[in-house]
Amino acid sequence: MEQRTLGQQGLTVSALGYGAMGINLAYGPGDEREGVAAIRRAHDLGVTFFDTAELYGWGENEKVVGRAVKDFRDEVIIATKFGFTPDYGFDSRPGHIREVTDNSLRHLGVDTIDVLYQHRVDPAVPIEDVAGTVKELIDAGKVKYFGLSEAGPETIRKAHAVQPVSVLQTEYSLFERDVEQLFPLLHELRIGFVAYSPLGRGFLTGAAKPSGAYDESDMRRHDPRWQPGNYEKNLDAVRKLGELADGKGATVSQLALAWLLTRDHTVPIPGTRSVSRVEENVAAVDLKLTPADLAAIAEILPSGGVGARYAGGMTPTWV
Repeated sequence: MEQRTLGQQGLTVSALGYGAMGINLAYGPGDEREGVAAIRRAHDLGVTFFDTAELYGWGENEKVVGRAVKDFRDEVIIATKFGFTPDYGFDSRPGHIREVTDNSLRHLGVDTIDVLYQHRVDPAVPIEDVAGTVKELIDAGKVKYFGLSEAGPETIRKAHAVQPVSVLQTEYSLFERDVEQLFPLLHELRIGFVAYSPLGRGFLTGAAKPSGAYDESDMRRHDPRWQPGNYEKNLDAVRKLGELADGKGATVSQLALAWLLTRDHTVPIPGTRSVSRVEENVAAVDLKLTPADLAAIAEILPSGGVGARYAGGMTPTWV
């Protein structure tokens, strides 16, 4: 598979990664065996970048990823994250970062974490202290590369001045475009970009259902894009994208991922518990979009989907 370089510190990964969150969190009851099978199939197909976090089951998701990649650990890049508390508050105090990192190393069963992200900016802790702590972990050999998630321009600049940031991770898809305002800064500082929820939490797979059809533990029951009024408009956009994809012998998912892959230094990390979905997603790397295709997509979704990306004021504020 095509490889992409993220940042200037030597981080190189497959053009398409894998997000493991849904194995344990947010998308209804999971099956860890299916998750392990999906991860291993992704590796078979050339995926080398696997994303997890402390938050995803408080170590359980990291354990799943660790078990799945154990036989080929040296062939892949593992990313994990710190910064949340069990009540969805923030804690990026240096001592807590060190504690979470040691826990993550143990859960993953590895000697080094390839990419360590601050999962969300903690307004109570100066970002310089966060970056300095990650720098100490890099110097100690526990971490290789520093990443930020859902951070704004001031935070990125301040962190980068203390410890070079290799990658920013933020939601980005045909449905969610806000992060594009940060691309000039990422280009200036030569920081790579990882797109999470690149398929709009499943809406861009063509398999979206009304919110009430999802399990009580599935975040899509409350996602604004699935609510009446928004849902119908988004469904119509996906139908039109599907017609465009059909004309190219592709699926909506593949079209949406191929669109992201037209962005330089960008790596989408779609997640799934399905081996067949992994195979479908990976095939998007070979789908080439023409200027006419991109123009048609822009006509269907000129500025993204309808509805906020999180319910109840959970959308991060970038500083």
